Amino acid sequence: MIMERDLKLDFKDILFKPMRSTLSSRKQVELTRKFVFNNKAYEFIPIVSSNMDTVGTFEMANELMKYNMLTCIHKHYPIDKWNEFIHYHKQNETLEDMKRLVIPSIGIKEKELELYKQIQHEFDFLCVDVANGYSSYFSDYIRKLKDMFPEKIIIAGNVVSGEMTSELILAGASIVKVGIGGGSACTTRLKTGVGISQVSAIIDCANVAHGLGGHIMSDGGCVYPGDISKAFGCGADFIMLGGMFAGVKESSGEIIIELHYSHHDENMNPVYEPRQFKRFYGMSSKTANDKYSGGLKEYRTSEGRDVKVPYKGELKNVVQDILGGVSSTMTYIGARKLKDIPKCATFVNVTQVVNNPYDNTTS
Repeated sequence: MIMERDLKLDFKDILFKPMRSTLSSRKQVELTRKFVFNNKAYEFIPIVSSNMDTVGTFEMANELMKYNMLTCIHKHYPIDKWNEFIHYHKQNETLEDMKRLVIPSIGIKEKELELYKQIQHEFDFLCVDVANGYSSYFSDYIRKLKDMFPEKIIIAGNVVSGEMTSELILAGASIVKVGIGGGSACTTRLKTGVGISQVSAIIDCANVAHGLGGHIMSDGGCVYPGDISKAFGCGADFIMLGGMFAGVKESSGEIIIELHYSHHDENMNPVYEPRQFKRFYGMSSKTANDKYSGGLKEYRTSEGRDVKVPYKGELKNVVQDILGGVSSTMTYIGARKLKDIPKCATFVNVTQVVNNPYDNTTS
């Protein structure tokens, strides 16, 4: 048994220290960022909708494209739906935007790879997503995909440590997805006891990735716009969001209306008011397994939640809240460009560790 005693931090444990700034308005900041992959330049806002089937949808992609943001499409769409989506963008002359802003997802099943082969010529990116990115088979699979699609920008994950980030980049991944168990619909940390606090994972993985010329995508743990800024400040190049994009008009699923207690009237009778919700569930949940895998296998357990999130209305309201929050962070710390946030960031630890049972250096 090995015990690592260094402190691991999450978003709730840190805050930006405000710094002197020459920026007088949020309008002065630049939220788009330029990247170069395979000698081709890209410019977009590197915030990505997760490849969960409630938010990684074609409808979500069509809306996020309007804001120059990315969508990772879930892997369960059949080929006819993909063809309809591609045809829609050909008709609307937005095929080039689709090519750079929409990311198909696959796992390690042969049928998913075969579907991607049919559409791969339309897209620049490929996300290869598994629950456990630490398998040697997964590294070998990334190497195989890079040989098969050398021109593709491969996103691979999930991992939470520098050594595995290094292995995936050397295997052919351009972007490594970082995060295990931190998502609001994920129970992996509870069911398995596995994971690393997201802030510490980002810092570790980003340091390694950037040293090798790679990038990382923080996946999980963002609840507020400030968390997105913190992830950028810790070195993340891309931020993937699930729960923050859930519950909007453009996310999948019907609106659920429930009566909830509000107050008592003058005669002391309870008054109930209707509230609107949408479903949001993890892709390792029982709900997702029932929907796509014929139920949980006997050797598995559910590692995801199925929850109802309050209905948030149109996606544009959420996007405005997110981008406004990140812009405000940048004015507080003097970062004119998104890529400058780590250079301008000074963090303070706002939590306190008391009576650490593994610390034998104190009396």
